[in-house]
Amino acid sequence: MAEVFLRRLTRWQAEAQREAVADLYVEAYRGPSGEEFRGRGAFLQRFAEHIQRPGFEMVIASDPALVGCAYGFPAERDGRWWQGFNGQVPRELEELTASGRVFVVAELMVLPAHRRGHVATRLQETLLIRSNATAVVTLVETANGAALSAVRAWGWQLTGRLRRSDDGEPELEAWSRELAH
Repeated sequence: MAEVFLRRLTRWQAEAQREAVADLYVEAYRGPSGEEFRGRGAFLQRFAEHIQRPGFEMVIASDPALVGCAYGFPAERDGRWWQGFNGQVPRELEELTASGRVFVVAELMVLPAHRRGHVATRLQETLLIRSNATAVVTLVETANGAALSAVRAWGWQLTGRLRRSDDGEPELEAWSRELAH
């Protein structure tokens, strides 16, 4: 396997790469045949919203073709990110969110052929290295066993569950961890 290189993208570069990133999304999360178009469209819509968030950061991995990507942004101080949380959001995370000290890893994806080669670990570390956040959070579908295993291995803690909508969207687990500075 070829060596994988990481590169941080500006917001403008990320926007220019959106089609390639959407293709990566489809390949990384290969679902039932025929669902690719719908999943790709939903991803592009989310990506367009995420890229406009203040503090948006993105890192890609290539060999030289695109093989992975991670991006995120600071959580909104008004706590909107926690909407749909089942139960009480931990007080410390509520306070950190209100003070602008929580970073959201919105997406972390790696092509199946490049998994188990520490690409996801490197993407995550590179994405977070410049963050001045105290805590980092992410959402993982409860059915995504590989992603759940990865966040556990990286030292993330289960924070709770969220349901973003009642229209058949999968239940999500919220995971968090402190950032060492």
